[in-house]
Amino acid sequence: MTRVAPIPETVTLHVPFRVVKRGGRKEMRLPDGVRPDRKADNTLVKALARAFRWKRMLESGEFSSISELAEKEGIAFTYMARLMRLSLLSPAIVDAIMDGRQPANVTLADLMGSFPPDWQEQQALWTADSAQD
Repeated sequence: MTRVAPIPETVTLHVPFRVVKRGGRKEMRLPDGVRPDRKADNTLVKALARAFRWKRMLESGEFSSISELAEKEGIAFTYMARLMRLSLLSPAIVDAIMDGRQPANVTLADLMGSFPPDWQEQQALWTADSAQD
C-alpha cells in the first residue's frame, strides 16, 4: 500500500483558552460551549463533609453547642460556625459541588462569606454571577 502524503512528524494543535485564578489555584477556562470533564474541588468537598458531620453531631445530642464541639475538634469557634453554614446550601448546589459541576465562582472563600438562606436565591446568585464571567 502506498501513501499519497507523508505523515508529518510534528502536529500542532491550537486550543483557545485563558488562565484564571480559582480558589487560589490557576485553572484553564475554555471558550463558551466547551465543557471539560471536571473533577470535584477537594477543598469544597472536604468542607461540605465537615459541615454536615458537625451538624449531625450537634443534632444527635453528642455535643450541646458549637463551642463545645469546636473545643473538642481543636478548631476556632468562628471558623466552625462559618463552615457549618455550608450545611444550609441548596441540595442542587451540594450535588453540583460533589460532581465537580459547580459554577466557577462557587469557591470555598465565596461560600464562607454570606449567602442567602433561600435555595432559589442561592441558585440565582451563583448562576447569575457565573454568566457574567
